[in-house]
This record gives sequence, structure tokens and C-alpha cells, in this order.
Amino acid sequence: MKHLQTNLKPLAIALIAAIAFTGCKKDANNDVKTGAPVREVTAGSSKFISKVFEYLPAPGQFINESLGSLAGAQRIIGDVSQTGMVSLGGYGGYIVFGFDHSITNRQGYDLAIYGNPLGPTLQWSEPGIVMVSQDTNGNGLPDDQWYELAGSEYNASGTIKNYEITYTNPNATANVNWTDNQGNSGQVEINRYHNHNYYPLFAPNQLSTTFKGTLLKSTWGKSGEIFVNNPFAWGYTDSWSTGDNYADNMYNSFDISWAVNSAGQPANLATIDFVKVYTGQNEKGNTMLGEISTEVRGAADLNINN
Repeated sequence: MKHLQTNLKPLAIALIAAIAFTGCKKDANNDVKTGAPVREVTAGSSKFISKVFEYLPAPGQFINESLGSLAGAQRIIGDVSQTGMVSLGGYGGYIVFGFDHSITNRQGYDLAIYGNPLGPTLQWSEPGIVMVSQDTNGNGLPDDQWYELAGSEYNASGTIKNYEITYTNPNATANVNWTDNQGNSGQVEINRYHNHNYYPLFAPNQLSTTFKGTLLKSTWGKSGEIFVNNPFAWGYTDSWSTGDNYADNMYNSFDISWAVNSAGQPANLATIDFVKVYTGQNEKGNTMLGEISTEVRGAADLNINN
């Protein structure tokens, strides 16, 4: 199944993009960045994350605890068997990390991202959207163009592009209000298990924070008496996808060839240097389980075996 999906997914992305965006022209902001400096793999290179550049979670039950702190974000660096886990909070919350080398786009999967989904019986996923970037300007910072790795829901019904949500700090142990650019509003609700302010107290703006990106449809519900959040077919982290590796510390697999620009056109990246993961659903769940919030336990370059 894995090899079949590996062969079909890049082709599916190319076909979907061609159908959906026929007639679109690239503008200056969407030109594919080519000729980016390549940081070669050496004998001392690690397959795992070497640096966390940025961590800004959305409000959530674990935020401002060890699982949702700046120190907690640093614990996903290195071997995933020895590192911790970080929560990204509600929709839009993100983390940006990189490796000590450029990851090459080769045949098949290139990148693994570790989460903690449950399945197939319990069906508990908290899907995170993955974006990648090249260090085109060679300054070692993730300040170049980002490309989304287009998963199974990229052009699906219910997926909203250019979604925006703004959370307002209650400055108290209270529900966190939000509004979005679709005319909706709601709350990230506190629960008795995590009784504190859910708004990130280390956020640059302590009044409100706005996140932008692609919104995936909610898959929250019940199966009999069990609450579930169903996974998507492929292309998202912390999601129980057929063909991914759950025997080896539960990771989802990604192909750099899935990368598309903001117009949905294939980016054709030869390498990547930075990865961004953000919570892809806006779903508050219930007062016992809390909001849907992607968790990240680490990441690895699948082209390095050691």
C-alpha cells in the first residue's frame, strides 16, 4: 500500500492542480525559487530536527503548561525516542523547525513527522498541515516563500483556503473568544483538567493573535459511545493515515513533490530547508477532551538511514 500511494500521490497532486487552476499564471510572488543553496549531508549529519526557529501556539488546554511552552517546543529537537512533545493549540497554532542539512526531494517519501494519533479502533487524529521552504537567500532563517504540502483534502469539499482566525486574550481563566473571516465566532473552552488562561502568555501580541492558512473540515463526532476525530486519507501529521509508519514511534510520511505555491501550482522543489506545521482544524471538541490541537513529537529526514 505504501509504495502504491507513494507513486500515485505526486501524480494526483499534479492532476488536481492542473484541473483546478487551468489558465492561472504565476505572478512575481509565486515564482518557484530555484538555485537555493544546498547544505550537503555529511558524516556528522543527523536525520532529526536540529533547531526550532519559532513556536506560536493558538489557545488551548495545554498552552502555558510544559507541553505548550517555549521550553517544551525545544524538546522536539533530536532523536524522537529521547525528546518530548509539543502542542500547537487550536486552529493555526504552529511550529517552525529545520535540520542541519537540506532535505533532498527523492523518489518516494522524504520527510517523517511524529505525532500521537490513535487508531485504527479509537480513531483519534488531530490533523496538522505541513508547509516547507527553501533557504533561497542563504541566510539560514525561515524567511523565504512557504509552500503547502497538498494532502488529500487540499481541493476537497469543505476545505477553505485563505482562512483567518483571531483569538482575543481574556486575561483570565476563562473561555477564549475567536472570530474568523467567514463571519463565524466561537470559543476555545476551558475545562477542569487544565484550569488556567489558555491564551499563550509568551505571544508577541498580548491583546489578540491572528492566524492564516488552509482550514480543513471538522471530522469530530461519536462512534457509538466513543468520541472520535476521524483522520484524513493522507498528507497530514498527527493523523492516522493508511500506509504510514505507526510501529516506529508513529509518524506520517511526506513527499516534497506534494509542495504547491499559493496558486495551487506544483512548486517543483529540489530541496527544502525549513518545515512549518500548524493545526488544520477549528474544532472545540468537548469539555472533557478539549479542543482539537495538533501535537508534534519530532521529525526526520527519511533519506538518511542512521
